[in-house]
Amino acid sequence: MQGLDLNNLILLSAAVVIVLGVMTSVVAMRFGAPLLLVFLGLGMLMGEDGPGRLRFDNYTIAYLIGSGALAVILFDGGMRTRLANIRSVAAPSLALSTVGVLATAGLTGLFAHYVIGLAWIVSLLLGAIVASTDAAAVFFLLRAGGLKLRRRVGTLLETESATNDPMALFLTLALVELALLSATDTAVNPMGGMFILFIKQFALGALVGVAGGFLLVTILARVPLPAGLHSLFVLASAVLIYSGAAAIGASGFLAAYLAGLVLGNRPVRGFPSILNFMDSGTWMAQLVMFVVLGLLVTPSKMADYSYTAMLIAAFLMLVARPVGVWLCLAPFRFTATETLYVSWVGLRGAVSIFLATLPVLAGIPGSQLFFNLAFVVVLVSLLAQGTSLAWSARRLNLALPD
Repeated sequence: MQGLDLNNLILLSAAVVIVLGVMTSVVAMRFGAPLLLVFLGLGMLMGEDGPGRLRFDNYTIAYLIGSGALAVILFDGGMRTRLANIRSVAAPSLALSTVGVLATAGLTGLFAHYVIGLAWIVSLLLGAIVASTDAAAVFFLLRAGGLKLRRRVGTLLETESATNDPMALFLTLALVELALLSATDTAVNPMGGMFILFIKQFALGALVGVAGGFLLVTILARVPLPAGLHSLFVLASAVLIYSGAAAIGASGFLAAYLAGLVLGNRPVRGFPSILNFMDSGTWMAQLVMFVVLGLLVTPSKMADYSYTAMLIAAFLMLVARPVGVWLCLAPFRFTATETLYVSWVGLRGAVSIFLATLPVLAGIPGSQLFFNLAFVVVLVSLLAQGTSLAWSARRLNLALPD
């Protein structure tokens, strides 16, 4: 009977969290960033340091939930992006999602080594973990508050945030491998393996995403699915495309986004109902992902890393991200205000925390350092950048009239 009581209590807690998350939709229309923090806060309150006293330290389950949620979010973002708009920002988006991430990670790693005093491999791995702009946070914050940016800037931000995860994941995996080799004193030259990993992540991820998107469009056009199942089929297909790409070593993030992009730019039966359903699916993915990540953190342990993490967050927001953006956008004739705004909207979110679980799963000694530092960096980014996103757009005259 005690087991049944525990199950009922878990179901009750989950239902309460979902109901609270749905009710905060009213808040989201006006305050986007605090809502993401509310989701994180709910998880922390339910955790072992909060009233809920729930001990959750299963990084494997968190990784699994985060993967599925990010697949849905990126797929939905691709569905809502017009291909005609992407063409105008394809080159700068590609520069930001590759060279920009590499520059941001490198500069942050240098700062962590020379100023904070962390070891080289730890510094560079930390830089890779926090280098990418989070698609979940960018998509949510740009839409939840009703902010409409100038088309070129808005499309650039959404495209960059959706396509820069493969580079961050590649850098993180490569540095995790180097950290494992250094920990075991194995004299192996991993450069060949890294090159193959890079090609598989980007090229194969793009191929799987485009092929999966066209296959999905074909099935929706030719298979007479029962009424109401189109949307569920699309949602499940988004996770299937992500997991299929990841299973063969490709970038599931990129595959999910490109599959959604293909679907959203082709004539599809019942597309409005699919979009409405994906609204709910994406919202639920945000809620579940941030609550689980909040559960995973222990605030009492995180306090020991807060000062160091704040220094890294400040350098990341004020130096590393702006330098990377200016380097990438200089050849494309963006105005100074546009470049400044793109630099500021370098939101860190669930992807950074998600990547911080990889060293833990790999068994790197002292890997809790990465998770705690990344978590504080995300909190600072959401508070500082997320809450000022709409205000700064209006101050720089980049927001369209309501």
